Amino acid sequence: MSDEHRPDEAVGTVTHYYSHLAVAGIRLTSPLRVGDRIHIRGHTSDLVQTVGSLEIDRRGVDHAGPGDDVALKVDDHVREHDRIFLED
Repeated sequence: MSDEHRPDEAVGTVTHYYSHLAVAGIRLTSPLRVGDRIHIRGHTSDLVQTVGSLEIDRRGVDHAGPGDDVALKVDDHVREHDRIFLED
């Protein structure tokens, strides 16, 4: 796992966190697929997990692309403006 990511490497940004569902709303700038390993970084967030499911408009999808707003189940609390990076 890399400790640092360049901001231009981000594949998306958290736009909302639904604490009662443990779900993050994310605006994508690059493709993301179920099974991808991601790193969510912010001022106080630092979470690495595998994408278990993605939803667009409450429908499950196996991938999404730039400009899509997706819902992603997260393992821990994340915050608006946190960035999402792909891990190797």
